[in-house]
Amino acid sequence: MSSQLEQAMAARVERGDFPGLVTLVARGDDVRVETAGVTEFGGDVPMRRDTPFRITSMTKPVLAAVTMMLAEDDVLDLEQPVAHFLPELAGQQVLARPDAPLDETVRPERPVTVEDLLTFTLGFGFVVDAEGEFNPPYPIVRAWRELDLQLAEPEPRTRLGPDEWIRRFGSLPLIHQPGEKWMYNAGTTVLGVLLARASGSSLGDLLHERLFAPLGMGDTGFWLPAERLTGLPAHYQTDGATGRLSRSEIEPLDVWSRPPVFPNGSAGLLSTADDYLAFARLLLDGGVHGGTRLLSEKSVAAMTTNHLTDEQIAAGGVFLDGSGWGYGMAVTVADDEVGGPGRYGWAGGFGTDWFNDPREGLIFIVLSQVSDLLWNGALPELSKLAYAK
Repeated sequence: MSSQLEQAMAARVERGDFPGLVTLVARGDDVRVETAGVTEFGGDVPMRRDTPFRITSMTKPVLAAVTMMLAEDDVLDLEQPVAHFLPELAGQQVLARPDAPLDETVRPERPVTVEDLLTFTLGFGFVVDAEGEFNPPYPIVRAWRELDLQLAEPEPRTRLGPDEWIRRFGSLPLIHQPGEKWMYNAGTTVLGVLLARASGSSLGDLLHERLFAPLGMGDTGFWLPAERLTGLPAHYQTDGATGRLSRSEIEPLDVWSRPPVFPNGSAGLLSTADDYLAFARLLLDGGVHGGTRLLSEKSVAAMTTNHLTDEQIAAGGVFLDGSGWGYGMAVTVADDEVGGPGRYGWAGGFGTDWFNDPREGLIFIVLSQVSDLLWNGALPELSKLAYAK
């Protein structure tokens, strides 16, 4: 198992697909961690088992878990309208069509619920036009960009505090009726504001108290001490003009050394391989950590079960790629190039991925900071090798 995966990683680094990466494969108590390369092209800082990464959208499953904890404590109910905690959203109307002017709206057929945020069916998110373009210059897309809501990219971060952010979001209409379509990303951004309101705590403190501290995830958070950031890898993505990987460090590294103004529940966390393993193992073990139950089996099952219709999955396009969606994560519903149905997890747009396969008792985590991990064939290759025994 280890040697094949290690060889594939080394080959990818050798041909310049990545400056370096870290993988972790766990089956029961057997945990294998492989590292390859360095943290930046031309650099000499090696990738290490404890290297921190911007895990971007792998933040979403973490948020879903804490939501379920608050639901179990009766702090919130999944069927509650979100306006109970976020009155700024009470008056939102619905666009007559995605490309309509902002004042061409109809009434919502029902309120947006907390569960809609978890399943990404609130009626707001990434827009894909008939030609497959993401977030085309429709009036609604132009409006959210002008309002500095940063609903699409992890960086640069919005400079708005949560109260102002949600106020501005509430000034916009929804794009589809609640419950109608799966739309990526916005649900957990809104959910982060809601969880802080419901708990009376900042989102960072809430995640630390309910999840990171109990699981021993000491290197996970919306920021880390400056001394831990010296090994934070540079981010790369393909330059459209040259076709080559280029460094795209939009935000200076020191922004990660202090709490953000807006803790982004969709894409804001830093973490390490072993820290994320602790979270993944919590779910694989049915909500129990070290003999202590943190989540009920029912909550874990709800998180890791598909909640979408076949039509919603098909409309999810390249984001879902045929998978269903649970709470904050994808759930495979059919055989694919990696494995069979029942696998669950999610990737991060800066080059990270995680899945659990309950049938195999398998956890796989791969961490890089090259966005092309999701598109250059490396992800399915490495994922399949995780199954090799």
